Amino acid sequence: MKTRITLIGIVLLLIVVSGALAGDRRPVRAQDLWDMKRVGGLEVSPCGKWAAVTVTEYDSETNKGQGDIWLVATDGSAVTRFTTGETSESSPAWNPCGKWIAFTAKREGERAQLHIIPADGGEAVQLTDMPLGASRPSWMPDGKAIVFVSRVIPELAADLDSMRAEVERRKECRVTAKVTEDRVYRYWDHWLTDGYIPHLYQIDVDTKKITDLTPGWDRYFSISGGIGYEISPDGGEIAFTALRHSAPYDSLVSDVFLLDISKPGVPRNVTLDNLANDFSPYYTPDGKYLLYGRQRIIGFYGDQTELVRMDRRSGKKMVLTDGFDRSPSGWVTDEKSKTVYFTAEDRAMRSLFKIGIKGGDVKEIHRGGTNSSMDVAEKGRLVFLHQSLSEPSEVFSIKTNGKELKKLTSFNDEIMDQLEMGKVENVTFEGAEGAEVQMFILYPPGFDPQKKWPLLMLVHGGPHGTFGDYFHFRWNAQAFAAPGYVAAMVNFHGSLSFGQDFTDAITGEVGRKPYIDVMNGVDHLIGKGFIDEERMAAAGGSYGGYLVSWIGTKNDRFACIINHAGVFDLVLQFGSDITHGRARNYGGTVWDGLEAVTRYSPAHHMENYVTPTLVIHGEKDYRVPVGNGLEIYGILKAKGVPAKLIYFPDENHWVLTEKNSIFWYNEFHGWLDRWIGTGPE
Repeated sequence: MKTRITLIGIVLLLIVVSGALAGDRRPVRAQDLWDMKRVGGLEVSPCGKWAAVTVTEYDSETNKGQGDIWLVATDGSAVTRFTTGETSESSPAWNPCGKWIAFTAKREGERAQLHIIPADGGEAVQLTDMPLGASRPSWMPDGKAIVFVSRVIPELAADLDSMRAEVERRKECRVTAKVTEDRVYRYWDHWLTDGYIPHLYQIDVDTKKITDLTPGWDRYFSISGGIGYEISPDGGEIAFTALRHSAPYDSLVSDVFLLDISKPGVPRNVTLDNLANDFSPYYTPDGKYLLYGRQRIIGFYGDQTELVRMDRRSGKKMVLTDGFDRSPSGWVTDEKSKTVYFTAEDRAMRSLFKIGIKGGDVKEIHRGGTNSSMDVAEKGRLVFLHQSLSEPSEVFSIKTNGKELKKLTSFNDEIMDQLEMGKVENVTFEGAEGAEVQMFILYPPGFDPQKKWPLLMLVHGGPHGTFGDYFHFRWNAQAFAAPGYVAAMVNFHGSLSFGQDFTDAITGEVGRKPYIDVMNGVDHLIGKGFIDEERMAAAGGSYGGYLVSWIGTKNDRFACIINHAGVFDLVLQFGSDITHGRARNYGGTVWDGLEAVTRYSPAHHMENYVTPTLVIHGEKDYRVPVGNGLEIYGILKAKGVPAKLIYFPDENHWVLTEKNSIFWYNEFHGWLDRWIGTGPE
């Protein structure tokens, strides 16, 4: 009897202690997001026993981040910091025997260069001193050389010393004019008028001899500036993705090219049969096949991706994922080249899948959260990065049959133990034209359904994007809900991961079905009984900023609106960095179909807009030019509608620096508090 009483006492004590610990937790603050470590760049060693990842930490004093390489045992037995340099290290790449790791870092000078370091520890050795830096290293199969990417001045690519002198001369030049005749002349937040073009290089590790593998190449591989490439298992060939057409870049269609390393500068296009995009080549370990992705619709980034298998000997092609109404990405195979593993967005989550190399049914391995950077480890396991709406990214592993999910790292456990995350609910409701529409609801900590709460409707960008089950540092739903808001995230018509028909359903009418879906989502939440209809707000970024502006032209149901980097004038978007595909998206052009363009353009329908609006925009936003933000702010102030402008002269489409981000979150919450208050009433 005494023993029983003691056990009961212990149980009660544990309950009290655990309750006290839970009570010590607090809601998420903006600063917490910057105190967390950010994990990326996973690369598994050839033996499958180790994974190298890049972990970035931020310093509030310097307002900068620093990335270090960590080694993670794929069986979960060890996690070790591998580099501790004063500058960021990235792009870890194992050599074939697993004894060396190549990486890039700015250890000397202002540009990242290629380094190597023994995998068992030691001092790093810098291999390159390229005038415009080095990136994306990958070892040759014999371990004697490394392929990497470097930008060049094409006419000086064969003379690095002359190119270095010209780069320095341009730095000192006082002429600041940007001159171009290209259709694409700037991208995201930087100009493309300097004439620098990426090339593939190879460096001999012992002799340091550098060979340009793409001499004479005079165009971008991609507008982003990077090169996606793979080296064949025998080391004789490189497959890469590149634009089919060169300047003036009237077309941005990408293809897969093959380069015989014994014949530098003569790549062969192997996807001319497809008029739309082909990309992301991958050699199977046995060398028999080349896998790559293919789209069918020209100029439509939301088009479904098909996974294609090409026989390297015969050139015959087969779509492996025929009948799979999702878009594969990040494909790899097992060592025997029998099974293909890939990730795909599916119903607002990014899940793990597999399919046989000969085709057949696609099988789901793991569902839940967002999973990425998957690779094959030892003992029939997959290693990948996993995150969700309630947890930042960490390294996980799982058996290829979907069993024994295991968390391998705990980079953020200490801070997560201090935080109380809001409950996440995954629901569906009836949207436009009776279609089923998915929505995440994130409840604030301490939520009581018997009380009335303010509602924050969040609208994602794209429009062909997704409000996924992932931990978004720049647009964090937990941080939004924390002060006391029910945050709702609708995956309206046009969103990815719900099938191609759903994604393409808004072509030519970007403001109709998404508007209905969001407003139906509001009604669905009101029907639950805990939303205060007088205290509702809408917030969106990019296309989301467009849609909340469009909502403002249609009704005054929201007490306030937050428009971050939002499209406002569809005519003005022909000044965006990428204008390809807009005629299809809008249903016309300004010279042939202006009425179709302005039909859903908020700038042309502002007569009934009365909702107080916070407008946020960055000067270096070339995707949604800053004029969009200045125009809506100017119109609202001229109309006498309460409005506030936050302008960042040094940020792009996103707010990327710590101090600005924390300021952004504070202003975001301040605007909500001003118009709808916080917490229940």
